Amino acid sequence: MALDIQQHNTAAVVYGIDADVTHANKALSLGIIHHKATMDALPTADVVLVAVPVDVLLDILPEVLDLVSDTAVVVEVGSSKERICATVATHRKRRNLIATHPIAGTEFSGPSAAHTGLFQQKTMIVCEVEKTAFSLQEKALEIFKNLGMRIRYMDPVAHDKHIAYVSHLSHISSFMLGKTVLEKEENERDIFDMAGSGFASTVRLAKSSPAMWAPIFEQNKTNIVASLTEYIRNLEAFKALMVSDQFSEIYKTMEDTHQLKNILNGIVQ
Repeated sequence: MALDIQQHNTAAVVYGIDADVTHANKALSLGIIHHKATMDALPTADVVLVAVPVDVLLDILPEVLDLVSDTAVVVEVGSSKERICATVATHRKRRNLIATHPIAGTEFSGPSAAHTGLFQQKTMIVCEVEKTAFSLQEKALEIFKNLGMRIRYMDPVAHDKHIAYVSHLSHISSFMLGKTVLEKEENERDIFDMAGSGFASTVRLAKSSPAMWAPIFEQNKTNIVASLTEYIRNLEAFKALMVSDQFSEIYKTMEDTHQLKNILNGIVQ
């Protein structure tokens, strides 16, 4: 986001705050930021992007709001929303915050994973926009649109329910498939020799940072458990069809699910 903002606004000066000095130095050397900074710099900021694990976010977001000026907009980009929004609900500067979730990213982390164009044609979910001062809404939305994003407004509770299925469950499935194969295949060479693009794409998310994802699973536990229950039920049903040689039903199950092709292409039939 910092890289793309610089492309659209060459006058922007980006300060980076990171608990990891190595990451801060790397971000500086890569041109992601122009200066390293501390929280003391926040009162002079026009826009503050808070991109940290969601458990850290609960502690640091109120502190950030305490320090920013009345004209600054604070953009948090956590993958769970209900608990985060509740944490700052009564903060005296709640109007300065815009709660968002950009539906974009890769399995890689750290400054070296940053690249331009990540947000083109991606969705930016905005929660409780009515609680953000209108002038600051406009400032943030202009940034998102300059990055090429589509804006979708959503209630935090609805966000967490839906994202459990389309994002959080996907990551759990990827982690557990990777775990299953690693436990079964003692010879790692066999895995690499036999793994095709299907396996690689399915377990891609398992390379994601546990430091980021474990807190997300904790904050959205109720919705994730519900989605896991339904997912496991479908897996058990598929297994039962296999055991009983009902391959015509397996074909029908796959055919019924094939409508995802049209949905994911933006064509809902």
